[in-house]
Amino acid sequence: MNINISPNRLVKLIAGVSVFMMSACTSNEKKNSNSIADTAIVVSVANPTSNQLQSLNISGQIEAVQSANISTRVMGFITKMNVNIGDHVVKGQLLATISNDDILAKRAQTDAAIIEATAGLKNAQKDFERFTNLFQQQSASAKELENVTLQYNSAKSRLEVAKQMRNEVNVMLTYTNLTAPFNGTVAQKTLDVGSMANPGMPILTIEQSGNYQISASVSESTINQIHLGSVAIVNVSAVDKTFNGTISQINQSSQFTGGQYLIKISVPEKEKNRLFAGMYANITIPVKKNMNNNTGDDQVLVPMSSIEHKDQLTGIYTIGNNNTALLRWVRLGKTEGNQVEVLSGLSLNEQFIINAEGRLYNGVSIKIK
Repeated sequence: MNINISPNRLVKLIAGVSVFMMSACTSNEKKNSNSIADTAIVVSVANPTSNQLQSLNISGQIEAVQSANISTRVMGFITKMNVNIGDHVVKGQLLATISNDDILAKRAQTDAAIIEATAGLKNAQKDFERFTNLFQQQSASAKELENVTLQYNSAKSRLEVAKQMRNEVNVMLTYTNLTAPFNGTVAQKTLDVGSMANPGMPILTIEQSGNYQISASVSESTINQIHLGSVAIVNVSAVDKTFNGTISQINQSSQFTGGQYLIKISVPEKEKNRLFAGMYANITIPVKKNMNNNTGDDQVLVPMSSIEHKDQLTGIYTIGNNNTALLRWVRLGKTEGNQVEVLSGLSLNEQFIINAEGRLYNGVSIKIK
């Protein structure tokens, strides 16, 4: 069967097919575009921050706020040691005793002297009362009454001397019983039972429990940049802990510290867990930049929560072409609070993603809020 199609009808047919195909393609493109828009991850972006601060980095050591060296004021052998290193003690607890036989003998002598002086005073008092009555009756002379009065006063003085000697002996006895001056922990023990204790020589060292501070030294070139109450960022690598402390004390003299000024940094109560006296700490103290020497090398700071960790690499998601996420590898510096310094890989004028309402990966479509 032969179908005859005129040239005009053929042209119209081809044109109609072309229009239909173009319409179909346009519709598919719109559907694909709408599909991509619907699957794009909504993100929040920000620019890196820069502060006008620089930091002083120093080293310090954790120490107890209060510590005491326990020693004695008398010489003698240690007869008993009730504690060991690491033991917890309470205020007034008996720690050690020193031999006190000689002091006990002196106390016995003073007790005997008190008994003797008491008997002498009673006898002198009776004579004084009798001669006072006789003098009033004009049966004794004034000279006799004066002599008896002197004897009576002398007897009272001898009794008072004996009592004060006993007080002195009792005080010496207290030096042979070493007690804890406050609640704490035994940090050091230098002598054991049988050793000779000498006056002023430390036997034990007690440190107050759970109350810590950090001691550090600062050079004279930077001490003027540090102020009481300023924040200090403390990192204790031994327990992998970072927290903010406060400068609580600044020594105004370096005469006895080799030109270094001692500062104390208080440790917050909630951060004392797992800390021990003697641990070393790295301290970062933010200070204002010297504006006369500003080189323009401001820090690039980003939130630590925006950093991605993959194996040994660190990166951050930035905005790529066609609104896609681009993972940028960066090199990090020191941490300041909840922010971290970016040394390379990101500049101050580049945006980065701080939050995403979905899982980010390299090349995924994103939609900025």
